[in-house]
Amino acid sequence: MSEEEHNIVTLSVKNLHKSFGPVEVLHGLDITLRGGEVHAILGENGAGKSTLVKILSGFEPLSSGELLLAKDGGEAELLTEWDNETAERSGVVLIHQEFNLAEQLTVAENIFLGNEIKGRLFLNKKAMKRKAQEYLDILRSEIDPDATVDRLAVSAKQMVEIAKAQAKNARVLILDEPTAVLTQQESQVLFELIERFRQDGVAIVFISHKLDEIEQIADVITILRDGEMVGSYPASKLSKDDMARLMVGRELSSLFPQMPALPNEAEVVLKVSDLLLPGNSKSSSFELRKGEVLGFSGLVGSGRTALMETVLGLRKAAKANRGTIEVRGERANFKQLSSARGKGIAYLTKDRKGSGLLLEKGLSFNFSLFSLHKMSRLLIDTRSEAIAFEKAIETFDIRMKDKSIVAGNLSGGNQQKLLLAKILEAQPSIIIIDEPTRGIDIGTKSQIYHFIAQLIESGHSLILISSDITEIIGLSHRVAVMYHGELSGVLAGDELDEHEIMRYATGLKSKSQNNKPQKNESETSGISNAQA
Repeated sequence: MSEEEHNIVTLSVKNLHKSFGPVEVLHGLDITLRGGEVHAILGENGAGKSTLVKILSGFEPLSSGELLLAKDGGEAELLTEWDNETAERSGVVLIHQEFNLAEQLTVAENIFLGNEIKGRLFLNKKAMKRKAQEYLDILRSEIDPDATVDRLAVSAKQMVEIAKAQAKNARVLILDEPTAVLTQQESQVLFELIERFRQDGVAIVFISHKLDEIEQIADVITILRDGEMVGSYPASKLSKDDMARLMVGRELSSLFPQMPALPNEAEVVLKVSDLLLPGNSKSSSFELRKGEVLGFSGLVGSGRTALMETVLGLRKAAKANRGTIEVRGERANFKQLSSARGKGIAYLTKDRKGSGLLLEKGLSFNFSLFSLHKMSRLLIDTRSEAIAFEKAIETFDIRMKDKSIVAGNLSGGNQQKLLLAKILEAQPSIIIIDEPTRGIDIGTKSQIYHFIAQLIESGHSLILISSDITEIIGLSHRVAVMYHGELSGVLAGDELDEHEIMRYATGLKSKSQNNKPQKNESETSGISNAQA
């Protein structure tokens, strides 16, 4: 592609304003997208990024301003009619932050949904399956084109969304948090595909809270704050510290707080012994102490969430399970989450939209769901509920334009803070948090890390499940690592190192029941051992 073609303006907005009712959320944005350029959009949760890309892709109308699209000759055309169907027909394709897939259809059918290959009389399913396989091969994915989407893992669904984009001949490709649920390896494959799109002259919009990704692939960075444009910058001119400072409007002196030390003789508050998960041959055992953050690390699909949800009674253990659970020395056998809650255990799910919050309900309704026993006798004491909610808004810095909105209208970071406030209002002493900062901006991440430090300071105990190794090391006193559904080791002290954790997470090393390190054959042969 020539330098001249590289500089063609494909899509632009001028003086863009967007309001929801009387509340204006975007204030006069000017953004230019050029062919062959990766244009990153950065901002804290609630800055307006998702609203902007919904307007660009026709899912939301603008309130005022101009939207211009280059015609085939390169001349800009003012768009007066712009919806998603028109946008996709014009080559403007959005890969959603929330999946836009038909769960009961096959992978191939989803990839070509609305863009089907037709034969003389009927759909050419054979051709669609063949092309779908080609797109998946480019992504180095082992997903079966004939599999129904409802049977896929979250990361596999994201790869299907990316494969869909290949089928739509995009001129403008908008990716909203595409790597939030992908492994590091899958993310690198996506970046290679983005480079291919870039070489083909596609204008790419990339939204991510992972600043190292922005640094790796962006040509231009536009930063939003509270619906206003801070500025557009050549990516080469901004360091990650610059990006963070411009996003939040202040210096982030320390992302991770100083964690309180764990006393040597701290009480064991949760003990899991020989718990066997379905499909596994080895059981898992671990202890959590008072005032401790016990991190759980491992690759996506390693069984961290499955283990915790089995402890809490949300999943069934293996039929051969003879394991035990003790809470503060007393035997427990949880059949459902409410039983665990009765023992002072709270669980913050990684699926805040699907399981954590009722998105169509109000904020105070969601906030008080776990603690109704505190606010009611026969009827809910609405005054007590309102006072508690106001205190939570202040404590957790939950930001919204209007307290009467439903939870689904909060930004991702504020939804996470609402969910944290909700489970803590029940006053648990043991908290299990799964992926607390997935899809969260760096400013909100820092806030959540400091909330965790405050909880530990006040004597709470916390299990932290995270795919972010930096987060795990920055917050945890000890780290339990899982591999293929089994606990491969519990690390502490000098062992809390990114490379050492990855050796256990990939099966290169494991620890015996006495917690002594063992080298697997793969350490010397270079071949991954399937049983760690």
